[in-house]
Amino acid sequence: MKAPEASSAEYQLNWRKLQQVGLNAYEARSYLVLMGHPRFKALELAARAHVPRQKIYEVLDSLVEKGFAQVVQEKTKLFSAVDPSLAIPGYLARRNKALQNEITEQARLATGLIEDLRAAYLEGQDGRGTLDFLNLVNDPTQIAIHYRRMLTSVSHEYAEFSRPPFAVDPLDEQLVKEAAGRGIACRLLIEAAPIDEEHRARLDEFRDSGIEICFFERLPLKLALFDGKCGLVALLDPVLTRPSWTAVVFEHEGFAEAMSGLFESYWSRAKKQMQT
Repeated sequence: MKAPEASSAEYQLNWRKLQQVGLNAYEARSYLVLMGHPRFKALELAARAHVPRQKIYEVLDSLVEKGFAQVVQEKTKLFSAVDPSLAIPGYLARRNKALQNEITEQARLATGLIEDLRAAYLEGQDGRGTLDFLNLVNDPTQIAIHYRRMLTSVSHEYAEFSRPPFAVDPLDEQLVKEAAGRGIACRLLIEAAPIDEEHRARLDEFRDSGIEICFFERLPLKLALFDGKCGLVALLDPVLTRPSWTAVVFEHEGFAEAMSGLFESYWSRAKKQMQT
């Protein structure tokens, strides 16, 4: 890519895209200029790419490290571009690996941190508040954590109203099958909707695991009940245009009893529909 092209729309678009991939502005500009010529001296490239002379060696070292440039040793040190079909996939693969390693290390450190911070958190709560048996959660990831935590510890009965959008789709949740395998009575009442073949196969797999499944045309809310004493209720936000749920996580036998009555009412109606 010749220097005059630096003002073209195509050049500007590629320059921005390279920055979105992960190069900085100087690196992206230098790489685009390098691609238009077999090789460059560092200071020649600085002039063509409009990079300050005092920065060009730092920029080139970074491009070499990231796999976008290579050093050609002749009488003087020259630089050339690496084929973008090799440079970009190679850079993204290395970056992905580095990110995965970073996430793995963060997860390892977080495990111990959670235990330490939770102990401090519980110590700092200094007794139970009047509504400690209720917890409002609107983050889907945190809703999923509460759901899986209760599902892991359920001892005899699990029942759920299932309707999208899902923080955790029970048909994708291995823990439901594991609960059924432990002898837990599991019942899913699913809001009726068109089912594709993959979803139908998972339904059959769940039924084969001993999980009872019924359908009902419309469910009033999302509900998961565990052992008749705790669970969560998720209500659709009536204001937002994009579907969003707020969950009430509860541990209250009276509230659980009321929710169980609601579930049994809809379950009974769904069973009658199946028999007609």
